[in-house]
Amino acid sequence: MIEIDIEKENKAIAQEYKELLRISYQTLSPTDKKLIRKAFDVAVDAHKEQRRKSGEAYIFHPIAVAKIVASEIGLGATSIAAALLHDVVEDTPMTVQDIERLFNPKVAQLVEGLTKISMVQKDLNASMQAENFRKMILTLNDDVRVILIKLADRLHNMQTMDSMAEYKQTKIASETLYIYAPLAHRLGLYNIKTKLEDLGLKYTEPDVYNDIVSKIRETKEEQDAYIKDISDVLKKSLDEEGIDYIIKGRPKSIYSIRRKMRAQNVSFDEVYDKFALRIVYKSNPHDEKFLAWKIYSIVTDHYRPSPSRLRDWISSPKSTGYEALHITVMGPKGRWVEVQVRSERMDEIAEKGYAAHYKYKNGATEESGLDVWLNLLREALENSETNAVDFVEDFKMNLYSKEIFVFTPKGEIKSLPKGATSLDFAFSIHSEIGIKTRGTRVNGRLVPLNYELKSGDQVEVITSQNQKPTVNWLDYVTTSRAKNKIKNVLNENTKKIAEEGKELLTRKLKHLKITINEQVINELVNFFKLKTSLDLFYRVGVGAIENQQLKDYAAQKSNSFINFFKNKIKRNNTTTADTDIHKPVISSNYDMLVFGTEHDKLDYKLSPCCNPIPGDDVFGFVTINEGIKVHKKDCPNAIGMQSNYAYRIMTAKWIDSSQEEFKAIINITGMDVLGLTNQLTKVISNNMNVNIQSISLSTDAGIFHGQIAVIVRNNSILKKMINNIKKIDGVDKVTREYRT
Repeated sequence: MIEIDIEKENKAIAQEYKELLRISYQTLSPTDKKLIRKAFDVAVDAHKEQRRKSGEAYIFHPIAVAKIVASEIGLGATSIAAALLHDVVEDTPMTVQDIERLFNPKVAQLVEGLTKISMVQKDLNASMQAENFRKMILTLNDDVRVILIKLADRLHNMQTMDSMAEYKQTKIASETLYIYAPLAHRLGLYNIKTKLEDLGLKYTEPDVYNDIVSKIRETKEEQDAYIKDISDVLKKSLDEEGIDYIIKGRPKSIYSIRRKMRAQNVSFDEVYDKFALRIVYKSNPHDEKFLAWKIYSIVTDHYRPSPSRLRDWISSPKSTGYEALHITVMGPKGRWVEVQVRSERMDEIAEKGYAAHYKYKNGATEESGLDVWLNLLREALENSETNAVDFVEDFKMNLYSKEIFVFTPKGEIKSLPKGATSLDFAFSIHSEIGIKTRGTRVNGRLVPLNYELKSGDQVEVITSQNQKPTVNWLDYVTTSRAKNKIKNVLNENTKKIAEEGKELLTRKLKHLKITINEQVINELVNFFKLKTSLDLFYRVGVGAIENQQLKDYAAQKSNSFINFFKNKIKRNNTTTADTDIHKPVISSNYDMLVFGTEHDKLDYKLSPCCNPIPGDDVFGFVTINEGIKVHKKDCPNAIGMQSNYAYRIMTAKWIDSSQEEFKAIINITGMDVLGLTNQLTKVISNNMNVNIQSISLSTDAGIFHGQIAVIVRNNSILKKMINNIKKIDGVDKVTREYRT
């Protein structure tokens, strides 16, 4: 029986190998095929004893990763071989040197980059996971293909996670949404980004994911018919113009629908553009732009466009290399539909990112968007002295940010992340210009350094040799490049001033008959409520700490013996009162959180960022200084915490709902109907077990806005109250507020 199973499995493995060669995006030469075959044989032999959690032979995983690398990312033979071998060094006795000997240095280098990063020293102040991400990001310096293969590995792991424990699924899915999906986005791999996001949502918010999936299925037939109606109208006109094209209809990704629902506080039915049409046309390079605008003209002849939602990434491609026209038009039945117009070349770049970009580059000397980005990244990595979590947060922000396009005084176009300031622009030209920036003009008008730029702005930088960055500058910039440069200059200045400050402090204390030593420095740091000795010396150096303050410290030091006794007497006198104040109110029945599999009862605080109340799905987060903080599972900060600090997450759940009371903030919008306020207060006061803490109501041109803070005992009481408010005539939307 086992023999037959193994034979069947071997046939399946051979079939997968043939499929890998067949679907390769690159044309494989006989030498390429030889290299891939050898890598396949070595991987099969190395993993022959291994099986995955699901029970299947382990070799299916490296083959699946190689297939993603070959077809979806479009890399060549070297990368396909490295993908087949990516787990060999970690899981088997084989070494990187063995791979170099059997293959070549390039394959060995890629495999070495892919071999999982060894555990870093545990540091309570920095997340190990963030350290691992930092190390992974550093490999971008060596060869971007390492990250591309890593993304393929992550995608296949996400696709085969069903047999894992739930806490592992949440951790891996959170990491995916936090860093891998934004990386795929930045490298132009939109297909892979979408798959990673949807799978990430499947495991972080399964109920939401399944709800959206079932609703998409329910409306699929109607949507297909709707898209067909629009396609038929457009086909007729496109055919008349003799354009060679195909039209594809595609629903928006589950994750992007969820993001819209959350950002706009709307239900699934209220998300308008849940699907898009894509027109992909054949064209020679010379006519590409002309044909795109011709198709735009045909589409807008039939359907009215929204001028504010036209996106022209053909005239100004994204820095990922992405090119397309996006038009949002009003379709039949008053629904907005997005129409994407791309040539076959643009479509390939959108699907394959990096690989297709280089296929079409044809030895051109102009630096690609990806090259520019990688150079900026190298600079950020070289200058980065920040802790791992801040580094990853900064890096992530620059991965996902939308782009704006601004002009230099000479009319050259520059791409910057949305939210960038005029000072960011100065640093994007050159760090020396950034450092010497004295002022900025936008469209000929003098503006502050923190002026937020908009697409189309023309920016001029005014420099001065005497200018130096100040600490405030860190608040004026958003890009990690500018932040790192400013920090470096400030650190150099700070160190110089601190050295002078230390000498000055030594002299001043000598006058006060105090010899400077480690204990004195620590006492001074505490006395001035600072964090480090560097802060202390710097403040003395810039004159922020005055002589009188040092005299106060000296007086306190000489009286410390007397103070000690005074405190002791005070403490003894107030023992009873203090004990009474801090004595917990004992109640036999109240809402309680229990932690971990053993349902331990531990001290905790409710996090103000999401304000959890009994009945909410929650988790505990072990902080450095404040014990356990409890967050809602859908807290805006949850993904970052579960990804960066997985080892500090504790499972938690509510038990015993009765006496404890909690605050929730409810936002209400609607039409200003006569008597609405009266109705509202009536509904809330009729709800048992709800106390109104504060109420704020306003109207503006017929629109009613209300914010009510209520005290409730648990989530079910709150939900019931929200449902009752929704039934009031004139109320349009009722949402619970989460503070980020």
